[in-house]
Amino acid sequence: MCPFEKVVTHNDFDGIVSGAICARALGVGKILFAGPMTILKSQITITERDVVCDLPYPLQCGLWFDHHEGNLQELRYRKIDPASIPGRFDLKLSCSRVVFEYFSEQMEIPFHFAQAVDEADHIDGFTYASIEDWRKETPGKIIDLTLKARFSSLEDQTSHMKNLVRELRDRPIGEVARLDFVQKRLKQYREEEGQMLKIIRDSSYFIEQDKKREVVVIDLTSYHRKPHLIKNLALLIYPEVLGVLELYNLIEQGVKSNHLCFSMSLSIHGNRQNIKKDIGEIMRTLNIGDGHPGAAAGQVRCRSKQEMLKKKKEIINQIFKLWSNP
Repeated sequence: MCPFEKVVTHNDFDGIVSGAICARALGVGKILFAGPMTILKSQITITERDVVCDLPYPLQCGLWFDHHEGNLQELRYRKIDPASIPGRFDLKLSCSRVVFEYFSEQMEIPFHFAQAVDEADHIDGFTYASIEDWRKETPGKIIDLTLKARFSSLEDQTSHMKNLVRELRDRPIGEVARLDFVQKRLKQYREEEGQMLKIIRDSSYFIEQDKKREVVVIDLTSYHRKPHLIKNLALLIYPEVLGVLELYNLIEQGVKSNHLCFSMSLSIHGNRQNIKKDIGEIMRTLNIGDGHPGAAAGQVRCRSKQEMLKKKKEIINQIFKLWSNP
């Protein structure tokens, strides 16, 4: 009998590869997908029979795998030694790498996972050498794009991610990328990309203090609902920027709220320049969120539209100030 009941993993490409490796190594069939806030707010039940990947450490679990520096800082704040937690924490480019290395030391892991983990390193670490490199449709990039096309419902999204975990568990990533259900979603993404680029053109600007035009701001707060968007597509319009900052209103119970969400990342150009920027540290310093050195997100609560407009300007300026003075 398998000692573990389910794998709870992040709802992105890195989380899916991490989940596939755990499912294969541990013989676990049940997969649950979540975002960091779901764990932080204890919105799902996690027990000592569960494996958690690429997410903050919950109150308890059987195994925990992660690579986010902010989650490490949270453990230190709670006076928890990560080495005392079953599983592994390591500051790797991807959680998949942490999981792969952990199980490779204990058992023979199918070689086909090595390519999937290499792709997760590039995708999650955003370590592309150029925009052309980023746009190249490798098997991992194809699968990642299927996660970025619009889903008709949460059930549709969950079903697609479960199918990916199951297929990546049992076959090479190159074969998975050619499967009909993957190619169908890829075609949908390609059809949606043009509209996303139009929204970015209409909603992006540089703040007055940003004389060198280093950080492009994509402000989606004028929309009744956040449009489906991939912020890094801004790099096709502004290839020389060093960072991309997206902001939008949080939707609560199906209604647009005054609360703000900020999502920021280094660009390919910013990563290549090896500039000393840490986006995760910016979010932690402002006490609004967390993330990697190269990408992070945060939220700000606002009681009214007037406060939202005021906070929006303040936070953007504070982010740029911290960006300019690392």
